[in-house]
Amino acid sequence: MIGRLNHLAIAVPDLDAATALYRDSFGASVSEPQNLPEHGVTVVFVELPNTKVELLAALGEISPIASFLERNPAGGMHHVCYEVEDIIVARDTLKTQGLRVLGDGEPKIGAHGNPVLFLHPKDGLGTLIELEEVASTE
Repeated sequence: MIGRLNHLAIAVPDLDAATALYRDSFGASVSEPQNLPEHGVTVVFVELPNTKVELLAALGEISPIASFLERNPAGGMHHVCYEVEDIIVARDTLKTQGLRVLGDGEPKIGAHGNPVLFLHPKDGLGTLIELEEVASTE
């Protein structure tokens, strides 16, 4: 069901400093910051040859990233995102197996303009899992 690793997401307390680390110290190509108010985050994508790293900063005090950073002030790994061909089929299949979809269970549009869902971390070996629907490359 899951396909490629789309990205790893790291919550950061200072998006400018994190962006500079990847751009200036590591020599990576980074995107411009993108505000996603419906998700409560500002994101920057670090483009790597085999995947992306998503740097997440809180957009407002009620952001899920703000609460994550309260527990982890230095930041840290937030979630892993896997690609799926059909997010509704993936959601329904996983729900029949007892996995919990966060929120209202309906996909939202993510930073790449594609539908996304998140699975409860207790159902993902302690890791928040994002599923992103992407067009098949076959």
